[in-house]
Amino acid sequence: METVELLKKVRKIEIKTRGLSNNIFAGQYHSAFKGRGMAFSEVREYQYGDDIRDIDWNVTAHFNKPYIKVFEEERELTVMLLIDVSGSLEFGTVKQFKKDVVTEIAATLAFSAIQNNDKIGVIFFSDKIEKFIPPQKGKKHILYIIRELLNFEPDSRMTDIKVCLEYLIDVMKRKCTAFIISDFIDDGFYNAMTITNRKHDLVAIQVYDRRIEDLPSVGLINVKDAETGNEQWIDTSSLSLRKAHSEWWKTKQDKLRNAFNKSRVDAVSVRTDQDYVKALLTLFEKRN
Repeated sequence: METVELLKKVRKIEIKTRGLSNNIFAGQYHSAFKGRGMAFSEVREYQYGDDIRDIDWNVTAHFNKPYIKVFEEERELTVMLLIDVSGSLEFGTVKQFKKDVVTEIAATLAFSAIQNNDKIGVIFFSDKIEKFIPPQKGKKHILYIIRELLNFEPDSRMTDIKVCLEYLIDVMKRKCTAFIISDFIDDGFYNAMTITNRKHDLVAIQVYDRRIEDLPSVGLINVKDAETGNEQWIDTSSLSLRKAHSEWWKTKQDKLRNAFNKSRVDAVSVRTDQDYVKALLTLFEKRN
């Protein structure tokens, strides 16, 4: 992508997603994603109604009158975005590609994070770790992330979610909040998801196109697997074929939802032709 065109796209994404994070998600994000706990702030004189368990006995003994410890929420988080950059994300039949929706969601979460003074980092993954951006704060860092989201070209077109989850555990020693954004057209990662969510706070956002759940009747078409490159002709006018495809998708979605529930991972699905803002608000409300 040419530099001028890229900068225009970065600016467009920034204006839209920063507005969303400022105007819509500010309070919801803060309450949905808690800090690490309560941190000691100061001591002050005891007041009627204070919890006696908070009395600081050393300070009380020194001044001969009761003082209590004051705690405040330790808000700062480290947020990681786990971004699927495999070939299947380069698909869309209505408004935009899955990749475009992933970019906007990731940018919105990034601006929400820095608005709350959180650090944010990114792992781009296919069937391997394509790129790791260490967590930092600040607008400059966010704009760098958006540029990468728009312009990143992976080496591989395949998918392996398990590789990404295992890498997160290895590279992030302290607990973080991790959003994995993918179409989840993969298997074999369910156990890794459970293990990851025990150490970190894992949140799943599935992005999909409506044509994967509802194959249109348009006659004979040539379809190509975006990851393997395999091509074949299928007759979409066949009712049995469309029904089999619909059943395959339903079974896959049921299996995925069960996996999220079993591993206690909060999750939401976003269709490319629908408003992801509602989906994110639903996700945030689920956590409150």
